[in-house]
Amino acid sequence: MKIAAVQMDFQLMDVGGNLDRMIVKLREARAAGATLTIFPECAATGYCFTSLDEARPYAEPIDGAATQRMIRACSELGGHVVFGLLEADGDRVFNALALVGPSGLVASYRKIHLPFLGVDMFTDFGDRPLAVHEVDGVKIGMNICYDGGFPETARCLTLLGADLIVLPTNWPPGAETAADYATNTRAMENTVYYAAISRIGTERGVPFIGRSRICDPLGKTLATADGIEEVILYADIDTARSRNKHLIRKAGSNEVNRIADRHPEMYGEIIKPRDLQRPGR
Repeated sequence: MKIAAVQMDFQLMDVGGNLDRMIVKLREARAAGATLTIFPECAATGYCFTSLDEARPYAEPIDGAATQRMIRACSELGGHVVFGLLEADGDRVFNALALVGPSGLVASYRKIHLPFLGVDMFTDFGDRPLAVHEVDGVKIGMNICYDGGFPETARCLTLLGADLIVLPTNWPPGAETAADYATNTRAMENTVYYAAISRIGTERGVPFIGRSRICDPLGKTLATADGIEEVILYADIDTARSRNKHLIRKAGSNEVNRIADRHPEMYGEIIKPRDLQRPGR
């Protein structure tokens, strides 16, 4: 599988215009041979809403108009797409991802970890178990932005069989170390491909830093965006590499397997209920 990570700008509350621009980028990625194209967090809606009441009109069911339009684009152009949107489910609103292709909606994901920032101050916490989804023989796991700062999520997706973990994000100033180091670390510690797809531009005075990156199962950078320009990053996914967790550096004297070598019986502390609350919750 060849993947495309699209770093680009979006306009707050301009769902139609954002989708127009995304489809232009999808067409470019498909022309370059990408079979999976990934867009940033909240790509359809923008991110810097100031209240739930302001955001709610731009949220829609996961199979709503934005998703249907992207499905039609995949039907015309081929390939699959992951993109960010706000999902409405009754009175609840989630920061979500949709994975779509020519045949329709394949899967969705609701952001679990919410920073006190932008629309995440008002959305609901993701409430569905982590899962992987197969597309063209590649098993894909999805996280969003702040989820990438919690290694448990990537590890769970790895244990579920992920070859590739995608992290659509809206990294603001302060996230530079996440961009520069966490992407490589999540890939290395799980022996998976890991793609962080960030945005650029400014919303309501908040600049976004870009720095999208795709890493291989050794944690090496395959493609990176060092600046804050619109760019599409490409990389090839080889499932033989992501599924071989036994890394032999020197046979008989230097071998590691970060999945088989785990000792989960020693990790009970991390699943104890938290005793701290985030601001405003």
